[in-house]
Amino acid sequence: MDWDKLRIFHAVAEAGSLTHAGDKLNLSQSAVSRQIRGLEESLNATLFHRHARGLILTEQGELLHDATSSMNKRLDTASARIRDSEEEVFGDLRVTTTIGFGTLWLAPRLVKLYEKYPDIRVDLMLEERVLDLPMREADVAIRMKEPSQADLIRKRLMTVKMQLFATQKYLYANGMPNSLDDLIEHRLICQSVHAAQVGASSTLVQSLLTNEVGSILTVNNYFGVLQAALQDLGIGVLPDYVSVEDPRLVQVLPEVESVDIPVFLAYPEELRQSKRIAAFRDFVQEEITAYRKVLRAKKNA
Repeated sequence: MDWDKLRIFHAVAEAGSLTHAGDKLNLSQSAVSRQIRGLEESLNATLFHRHARGLILTEQGELLHDATSSMNKRLDTASARIRDSEEEVFGDLRVTTTIGFGTLWLAPRLVKLYEKYPDIRVDLMLEERVLDLPMREADVAIRMKEPSQADLIRKRLMTVKMQLFATQKYLYANGMPNSLDDLIEHRLICQSVHAAQVGASSTLVQSLLTNEVGSILTVNNYFGVLQAALQDLGIGVLPDYVSVEDPRLVQVLPEVESVDIPVFLAYPEELRQSKRIAAFRDFVQEEITAYRKVLRAKKNA
């Protein structure tokens, strides 16, 4: 099978248009069309349904696109390993983590990574869905549980607890609750128990909601919960590290917290020698060490 035709097919499948694929490949629309027609003839199959709004893959086209996507990911891996210099860190690094951890803990610290490695390009993918690292949906992941996928190098970074926080201004206006019974006088801000989230967080929220609560605001991610709490709307169920990240927050009912939530870093075995992965791993570890020092100082103050 002609590799060049497969490359062009993949570009068309991704773009959904001969013209857009041609622009990306620096080829004319007619040249792209000829290559696709030639590929279809060699396979004796129709790969695209053509309509006014663009191209849609046929069933046979979907099968071929799955194969070319897998090939592309493998080629990306090989390219990354080849390009990784022995002494320099540069190139693309796709990092996936949860919306909460990525927004509230990781993103604010990335400036230090760029200061040290200005030629690195981080693609930060924040979502609750667990991406497939061996299939190169991402290069490295930080997840709130140990990854179960095979062929991964994994490292436990730290643990997180979900706790209750509010601003001093909110507490001045509404009073500091001394027990769970006092929640009837307050608004609780939390993720919906139906939203994708860490099980320990959902368990804590469900437990809190067995008590009478004056009012409730649910948000589908922790960043939204944080922003609502910072606007003095109520008491937020948030990761414990927000107390270090934002001095405006005060912990409420310290005895109320989730069980430990482990935080793991993982990446494919085939990227073991990647300088970019090593640089990112070491950066995260250094930041966690610094975070722990601040946390200890805060507890001892």
